Amino acid sequence: MVTAYVLIKANTSEVDRVKSAIKGFDGIERADVVAGDVDFIATLSVDSPATVRDVVATGIGSIDGIEDTQTYIAMT
Repeated sequence: MVTAYVLIKANTSEVDRVKSAIKGFDGIERADVVAGDVDFIATLSVDSPATVRDVVATGIGSIDGIEDTQTYIAMT
């Protein structure tokens, strides 16, 4: 299993809609609204780094209002 953390910046006031959309993708274990430099942190648990890429690039990145993502894969 691969665990990854995705830091997400969004330009929208529709926090509930974006959080719901993030949580709708396979492999997303958790999506939290946070204060600070980013707006959401999502935790993924998937089979491979390629799946992380797919979820982030074609999934999370396609949500209306998402401006930027940074992905960190856990090394443990």
